Amino acid sequence: MQARSALFDLYGDHLRSRGGQAPVAALVQLMDCLDVAAPAVRTAISRMVRQGWLMPVATPHGRGYGLTERATRRLDEAAVRIYRHQPRPEWDGHWSVALVGHSRERTRRERMTRALEYLGYRQLDGDSWVAPWTSPELAGVVGSEGLSVTHFCGTLDGDERALVERLWHPDDLAKAYRRWTEDARQLIESTAGDTSDRSAFMVRSMLLHEWRKFLFTDPGLPRALLPAQWPGDDAAAYFDTENARLGPGAARFVDDCLARRIP
Repeated sequence: MQARSALFDLYGDHLRSRGGQAPVAALVQLMDCLDVAAPAVRTAISRMVRQGWLMPVATPHGRGYGLTERATRRLDEAAVRIYRHQPRPEWDGHWSVALVGHSRERTRRERMTRALEYLGYRQLDGDSWVAPWTSPELAGVVGSEGLSVTHFCGTLDGDERALVERLWHPDDLAKAYRRWTEDARQLIESTAGDTSDRSAFMVRSMLLHEWRKFLFTDPGLPRALLPAQWPGDDAAAYFDTENARLGPGAARFVDDCLARRIP
């Protein structure tokens, strides 16, 4: 498990609702449960500080790190997509089209691509991007790279399912949902004998870590453009059930680590 991604999961799933901060010692202890070594945790923290996701803070148990305003907004938006607290409205048939200013810097283009894909957009051609839903983060994400964006919405004069096939590859996405469900069931079965809070935190974190990857591959495609028997529905139901079952034990473990004075 990558340290930076695991930290994002930890802050988003647990720490965001606990003041958004934690001492370094607690972060190291929690990440140790996920086989992420202390040096990797500290390196990831430093990187997240440079990128504007975390900031140094003082905690009752020593030096720590807290979420920046930017990170809080991103994690709030991610939580809506992960837990689907707010069901999407019925799709109105309009596509979000973004014309992004061109950058000659390869690194910046790669960052921009990753960021836009996270928001659900796919590259249509050159600097033209399209998504089934307009992201409220679009202007901010593009602007953070020093680029401009021209945005408008419109209907497609053509085959919408063909566009979805071309840009989002729903067959591959369906296979990924089935694979996630199979792997999740195997993980739950393999740890069924361990009812400790530590195990609950570990297993729930592993499920979330893999589930969170769908934020980059599935923008919440309109049901009208998906097969009737969509495996993403079964996967989401299983995730919700196990997340709720493991939640209390995982929360107790996090609270215990945050309250403990670690030398």
